Amino acid sequence: MDGVVQLQRQLLDYTALLFQEGFLNDQFTQLQQLQDETNPDFVVEVVSLFFEDSERLLNELANTLDQQSIDFRKVDSHVHQLKGSSSSIGAQRVQNVCIAFRNFCDAQNTEGCLKCLQQVKNEYSLVKNKLETLFKVRKTSYQIFLLFGDKLFRFLLSSPTFLLVFL
Repeated sequence: MDGVVQLQRQLLDYTALLFQEGFLNDQFTQLQQLQDETNPDFVVEVVSLFFEDSERLLNELANTLDQQSIDFRKVDSHVHQLKGSSSSIGAQRVQNVCIAFRNFCDAQNTEGCLKCLQQVKNEYSLVKNKLETLFKVRKTSYQIFLLFGDKLFRFLLSSPTFLLVFL
């Protein structure tokens, strides 16, 4: 079981890094606390819904801001939804850009909205990649442990490139 403990420590370190870099906040921790053995994929399912919803909203924002006459109330509504969904999973940096984005909507500042759209797309892409990596490492390591047991698992963890392959 030493291998499991070591991997859990590495996953906790990676998750802590996501908090330190501002990608996640305490809401993500609260989301994880809602997961239990009756629904072991709860966090992945909720975050996957966030990904789907965010991609739809980002496309709608791009389309709305591409119009000759921009409906800033519609833009603000989409940004408000994105802010709420990012807040619900703890995607702090996405949420922060949405706050600035809404200010530009209120001012009907097209240039500011376009800049924020690019920023929010970038922050969304980063957090999506980070969370997908976290989930992939968790799933793969669990599968390796189940297939090969603790001895091989400890050997793989002793390799400095084991987690780097995924990160």
